[in-house]
Amino acid sequence: MANTLFGPLSGSCRVDGLLDDGAWIAALLEVELALSAVAAEQGAVSEDDADGVERAVAAVAGVDPAELAAESVEGGNPVIPLVKRLRAAAARIQPGAERAVHPGATSQDVMDTALVLLTRRAGHRVVEDLGACADAAAVLARAHRDTPCAARTLGQQALPTTFGLVAANWCAGLDRARVRLRQVLDELPVQYGGAAGTLAASHPYGPAVADALAVRLGLAPQGVPWHTERSRIGELAGALGVAAGACGKPATDVVLLSATEVGEVSEAAPGDSSSMPHKRNPAAAVTARGSAQRAPGLVAGLLAGAEQEFQRAAGAWHAEWETLTGLLRVTAGAASRLRSCLEGLQVHETAMARNLALAAGVQGSGSGHAGELVDRVLAGRPR
Repeated sequence: MANTLFGPLSGSCRVDGLLDDGAWIAALLEVELALSAVAAEQGAVSEDDADGVERAVAAVAGVDPAELAAESVEGGNPVIPLVKRLRAAAARIQPGAERAVHPGATSQDVMDTALVLLTRRAGHRVVEDLGACADAAAVLARAHRDTPCAARTLGQQALPTTFGLVAANWCAGLDRARVRLRQVLDELPVQYGGAAGTLAASHPYGPAVADALAVRLGLAPQGVPWHTERSRIGELAGALGVAAGACGKPATDVVLLSATEVGEVSEAAPGDSSSMPHKRNPAAAVTARGSAQRAPGLVAGLLAGAEQEFQRAAGAWHAEWETLTGLLRVTAGAASRLRSCLEGLQVHETAMARNLALAAGVQGSGSGHAGELVDRVLAGRPR
């Protein structure tokens, strides 16, 4: 469900529509349709029956999410009632076509594969915004390669640096997070293992069906089913958490550098206050930081669920669905709001010079290799 009130504020509206109830149902049906089609291609079900499933999918696509949710309670996931609806619709449309619904699959196969589809779609939008943030930081780094400002350590002025190097460090972190997240997303596989992960119900077609399903859906091949081997979910959680942190770092710097007493940067469109009309708050940086700070708890929740018992987890698997989509939302929010912050960020060189002059004994100090380090970051940026 889209977060109408807080989505635009937190930035999660960037992906809310890709993760809401309608998106979930559409993804589940997409997997079921693809599974019937590739099972027919491999000879596991008949082509005629698979054609009937396609019409059945169209017939149930408008199912009310609230009705499906209520029907999901008994079995513990929405695939069970959805498959019942599909089989009933297929039988009405073409008697016998129900045999091609959900062939050789278990509920987790469809849930996991649908979650991977949603994750990749929302995740690549996060990657896009991370890239835009890094590009904006690179523009700042290039423009202010040699702009002197105070480096601050432990909250106090240290030696001089340049604002270009400050921004270059933002850029480097954002680029690193972007590349890793994109890699993890592209490696997310299909899930198809059947009731116990042995593909027994689809023998002798199982591995071929699994591989064809991956190709049809544009996902990585699974190798073997991963029902309770959740290292990929852990890697994904880590990559999203790192991406949120990479956004939180520049957002925090902008908040501090925008303080009235510092005044070294300001957002292009600062926010106002309900009670103090003189204020110009760095609202985009503040909300980016707010979204980023929600990520670690969600990451921890996903990592805590990695110890899944036997061949189907009782609870830990179920805990992933909303936790992972929540993590996608907050990371997307952090990246989206940081993008608003950095694109057009105003740099106040006079204030930087004024503040640098406050530190006794450093006025004559240079900024070392700061300019060269900026050049290294910009020249070495990954695609």
